Amino acid sequence: MYYSNFFQIIVLSTTLLLLSKANISFSQTQKAFTGMLEFSIIEINATNNTDTNKMTIYTNDTITRIENFTKKIGKQVTIRHIKKNKSYQLITNSKGKFAIQNNHNKKDSIKKETPYSFKKKLFKKNIAGKKANRILVSHPNFQQPVEFLYLKKGYKNYLNIFPEIPGLLVKYSIIKQDCILNYELRKIIEYIPNKNLFGIPSDFQKVSIKKFLEQITK
Repeated sequence: MYYSNFFQIIVLSTTLLLLSKANISFSQTQKAFTGMLEFSIIEINATNNTDTNKMTIYTNDTITRIENFTKKIGKQVTIRHIKKNKSYQLITNSKGKFAIQNNHNKKDSIKKETPYSFKKKLFKKNIAGKKANRILVSHPNFQQPVEFLYLKKGYKNYLNIFPEIPGLLVKYSIIKQDCILNYELRKIIEYIPNKNLFGIPSDFQKVSIKKFLEQITK
Protein backbone atom coordinates (compact mmCIF):
# COMPACT_ATOMS: atom_id res chain seq x y z
CA MET A 1 0.00 0.00 0.00
CA TYR A 2 2.83 2.37 0.91
CA TYR A 3 4.63 1.72 -2.39
CA SER A 4 1.38 2.19 -4.36
CA ASN A 5 0.72 5.59 -2.78
CA PHE A 6 4.35 6.61 -3.21
CA PHE A 7 4.22 5.64 -6.90
CA GLN A 8 1.02 7.67 -7.41
CA ILE A 9 2.63 10.73 -5.80
CA ILE A 10 5.67 10.41 -8.10
CA VAL A 11 3.46 10.12 -11.20
CA LEU A 12 1.31 13.08 -10.12
CA SER A 13 4.36 15.25 -9.37
CA THR A 14 5.94 14.40 -12.73
CA THR A 15 2.70 15.18 -14.57
CA LEU A 16 2.31 18.54 -12.82
CA LEU A 17 5.93 19.41 -13.58
CA LEU A 18 5.51 18.60 -17.27
CA LEU A 19 2.28 20.60 -17.45
CA SER A 20 4.00 23.52 -15.74
CA LYS A 21 6.85 23.46 -18.25
CA ALA A 22 4.40 23.19 -21.13
CA ASN A 23 2.46 26.21 -19.86
CA ILE A 24 5.65 28.23 -19.44
CA SER A 25 6.78 27.28 -22.95
CA PHE A 26 3.36 28.13 -24.40
CA SER A 27 3.25 31.51 -22.67
CA GLN A 28 6.72 32.35 -23.95
CA THR A 29 5.85 31.56 -27.56
CA GLN A 30 2.55 33.45 -27.25
CA LYS A 31 4.09 36.55 -25.63
CA ALA A 32 2.81 39.60 -27.47
CA PHE A 33 5.12 42.43 -28.51
CA THR A 34 4.29 45.99 -27.53
CA GLY A 35 6.60 48.87 -28.34
CA MET A 36 8.34 50.61 -31.21
CA LEU A 37 10.09 49.43 -34.38
CA GLU A 38 12.17 51.77 -36.54
CA PHE A 39 13.07 50.92 -40.15
CA SER A 40 15.34 52.61 -42.66
CA ILE A 41 13.98 52.79 -46.22
CA ILE A 42 16.40 52.97 -49.13
CA GLU A 43 14.73 53.91 -52.41
CA ILE A 44 16.55 52.86 -55.59
CA ASN A 45 15.13 54.25 -58.83
CA ALA A 46 15.70 53.35 -62.49
CA THR A 47 18.79 55.58 -62.72
CA ASN A 48 20.32 53.88 -59.65
CA ASN A 49 19.96 57.06 -57.59
CA THR A 50 19.25 56.33 -53.93
CA ASP A 51 17.26 58.16 -51.29
CA THR A 52 17.04 57.21 -47.59
CA ASN A 53 13.83 57.62 -45.58
CA LYS A 54 12.41 56.27 -42.32
CA MET A 55 9.38 54.31 -41.08
CA THR A 56 8.36 53.98 -37.42
CA ILE A 57 5.81 51.48 -36.08
CA TYR A 58 4.14 51.68 -32.67
CA THR A 59 1.99 48.76 -31.51
CA ASN A 60 0.08 47.59 -28.45
CA ASP A 61 -0.47 44.23 -30.23
CA THR A 62 -4.07 45.21 -31.04
CA ILE A 63 -3.59 48.46 -32.95
CA THR A 64 -0.59 49.67 -34.95
CA ARG A 65 0.45 53.19 -35.83
CA ILE A 66 2.76 53.41 -38.85
CA GLU A 67 4.58 56.69 -39.53
CA ASN A 68 6.36 57.10 -42.86
CA PHE A 69 8.76 59.97 -43.45
CA THR A 70 9.77 60.91 -47.01
CA LYS A 71 11.42 64.04 -48.38
CA LYS A 72 8.86 64.27 -51.19
CA ILE A 73 5.63 63.90 -49.18
CA GLY A 74 6.66 64.45 -45.56
CA LYS A 75 4.96 62.57 -42.71
CA GLN A 76 2.23 60.00 -43.44
CA VAL A 77 0.36 58.21 -40.63
CA THR A 78 -1.72 55.02 -40.82
CA ILE A 79 -3.59 53.57 -37.81
CA ARG A 80 -4.76 49.97 -38.23
CA HIS A 81 -6.78 47.62 -36.02
CA ILE A 82 -5.07 44.23 -36.44
CA LYS A 83 -8.00 41.89 -35.71
CA LYS A 84 -10.66 43.96 -37.49
CA ASN A 85 -8.21 44.52 -40.38
CA LYS A 86 -9.41 48.08 -40.84
CA SER A 87 -7.33 51.24 -40.97
CA TYR A 88 -7.38 55.03 -41.13
CA GLN A 89 -4.84 57.06 -43.07
CA LEU A 90 -4.35 60.53 -41.58
CA ILE A 91 -3.87 63.23 -44.19
CA THR A 92 -3.61 67.00 -43.78
CA ASN A 93 -3.88 69.32 -46.79
CA SER A 94 -5.30 72.71 -47.78
CA LYS A 95 -8.83 71.25 -47.69
CA GLY A 96 -8.58 70.14 -44.07
CA LYS A 97 -7.66 67.17 -41.89
CA PHE A 98 -8.95 63.76 -42.95
CA ALA A 99 -8.92 60.21 -41.56
CA ILE A 100 -9.50 58.05 -44.64
CA GLN A 101 -11.21 54.73 -43.85
CA ASN A 102 -9.98 51.52 -45.43
CA ASN A 103 -11.54 48.07 -44.94
CA HIS A 104 -8.89 45.46 -45.81
CA ASN A 105 -11.43 42.64 -45.46
CA LYS A 106 -13.08 43.58 -48.73
CA LYS A 107 -11.87 41.29 -51.49
CA ASP A 108 -11.49 42.14 -55.15
CA SER A 109 -13.82 40.30 -57.51
CA ILE A 110 -10.72 39.21 -59.46
CA LYS A 111 -8.11 37.32 -57.47
CA LYS A 112 -4.67 38.83 -58.04
CA GLU A 113 -1.77 36.45 -58.50
CA THR A 114 1.36 37.48 -56.63
CA PRO A 115 4.54 37.69 -58.73
CA TYR A 116 6.59 36.80 -55.64
CA SER A 117 7.77 33.27 -54.84
CA PHE A 118 9.27 32.12 -51.52
CA LYS A 119 11.82 29.53 -50.37
CA LYS A 120 12.82 29.14 -46.71
CA LYS A 121 16.52 29.04 -45.75
CA LEU A 122 18.25 27.23 -42.90
CA PHE A 123 19.87 28.94 -39.91
CA LYS A 124 19.14 32.43 -38.58
CA LYS A 125 20.71 35.85 -38.95
CA ASN A 126 21.10 38.64 -36.39
CA ILE A 127 19.44 41.99 -37.03
CA ALA A 128 18.96 44.83 -34.52
CA GLY A 129 19.92 42.44 -31.71
CA LYS A 130 17.35 39.80 -32.70
CA LYS A 131 17.75 36.38 -34.33
CA ALA A 132 15.65 36.42 -37.49
CA ASN A 133 14.45 33.66 -39.79
CA ARG A 134 15.59 33.74 -43.42
CA ILE A 135 13.62 33.30 -46.63
CA LEU A 136 14.62 33.71 -50.29
CA VAL A 137 12.19 35.77 -52.35
CA SER A 138 12.08 35.85 -56.14
CA HIS A 139 10.39 38.44 -58.35
CA PRO A 140 10.66 39.15 -62.11
CA ASN A 141 12.14 42.59 -61.31
CA PHE A 142 14.82 41.18 -58.98
CA GLN A 143 18.05 40.40 -60.82
CA GLN A 144 18.44 37.44 -58.45
CA PRO A 145 16.53 36.10 -55.40
CA VAL A 146 16.62 38.50 -52.44
CA GLU A 147 16.94 37.35 -48.83
CA PHE A 148 14.16 38.59 -46.55
CA LEU A 149 14.40 38.33 -42.75
CA TYR A 150 11.50 37.94 -40.33
CA LEU A 151 10.82 37.47 -36.61
CA LYS A 152 8.47 34.60 -35.89
CA LYS A 153 7.80 33.93 -32.18
CA GLY A 154 5.78 36.62 -30.41
CA TYR A 155 5.58 38.94 -33.42
CA LYS A 156 2.61 39.47 -35.72
CA ASN A 157 2.49 40.77 -39.27
CA TYR A 158 2.09 44.37 -38.12
CA LEU A 159 2.91 45.58 -41.63
CA ASN A 160 -0.03 43.76 -43.26
CA ILE A 161 2.09 42.74 -46.26
CA PHE A 162 3.36 39.41 -47.63
CA PRO A 163 0.81 37.16 -45.85
CA GLU A 164 2.83 34.17 -47.07
CA ILE A 165 5.52 34.97 -44.48
CA PRO A 166 4.56 33.78 -40.93
CA GLY A 167 5.82 36.66 -38.83
CA LEU A 168 7.11 40.23 -38.78
CA LEU A 169 9.35 41.22 -41.68
CA VAL A 170 12.48 43.05 -40.51
CA LYS A 171 14.34 43.14 -43.83
CA TYR A 172 12.47 43.13 -47.12
CA SER A 173 12.01 44.82 -50.50
CA ILE A 174 8.93 46.13 -52.28
CA ILE A 175 8.66 46.66 -56.03
CA LYS A 176 7.08 49.93 -57.16
CA GLN A 177 6.45 51.16 -60.71
CA ASP A 178 9.46 53.46 -60.75
CA CYS A 179 11.67 52.14 -57.94
CA ILE A 180 12.54 49.42 -55.42
CA LEU A 181 12.14 50.14 -51.70
CA ASN A 182 14.50 48.28 -49.36
CA TYR A 183 13.35 48.17 -45.71
CA GLU A 184 15.60 47.17 -42.80
CA LEU A 185 14.94 47.17 -39.04
CA ARG A 186 17.33 49.54 -37.23
CA LYS A 187 15.85 49.77 -33.76
CA ILE A 188 13.40 47.80 -31.61
CA ILE A 189 12.24 48.95 -28.17
CA GLU A 190 9.81 47.01 -25.97
CA TYR A 191 7.59 49.24 -23.81
CA ILE A 192 3.92 50.26 -23.45
CA PRO A 193 3.24 53.12 -25.91
CA ASN A 194 0.97 56.02 -24.96
CA LYS A 195 -2.62 55.05 -25.84
CA ASN A 196 -3.15 58.45 -27.49
CA LEU A 197 -0.91 57.31 -30.33
CA PHE A 198 -3.60 54.87 -31.47
CA GLY A 199 -6.60 57.21 -31.53
CA ILE A 200 -7.95 59.41 -34.31
CA PRO A 201 -7.45 63.09 -33.34
CA SER A 202 -10.76 64.86 -32.71
CA ASP A 203 -10.02 67.56 -35.32
CA PHE A 204 -9.78 64.95 -38.12
CA GLN A 205 -12.83 64.16 -40.24
CA LYS A 206 -13.48 60.43 -40.82
CA VAL A 207 -14.27 59.86 -44.51
CA SER A 208 -14.29 57.10 -47.11
CA ILE A 209 -11.77 57.25 -49.95
CA LYS A 210 -14.64 58.21 -52.29
CA LYS A 211 -15.70 61.08 -50.01
CA PHE A 212 -12.10 62.23 -49.65
CA LEU A 213 -11.63 62.41 -53.43
CA GLU A 214 -14.86 64.39 -53.72
CA GLN A 215 -13.62 66.84 -51.08
CA ILE A 216 -10.25 67.53 -52.68
CA THR A 217 -11.68 67.94 -56.20
CA LYS A 218 -14.26 70.57 -55.21
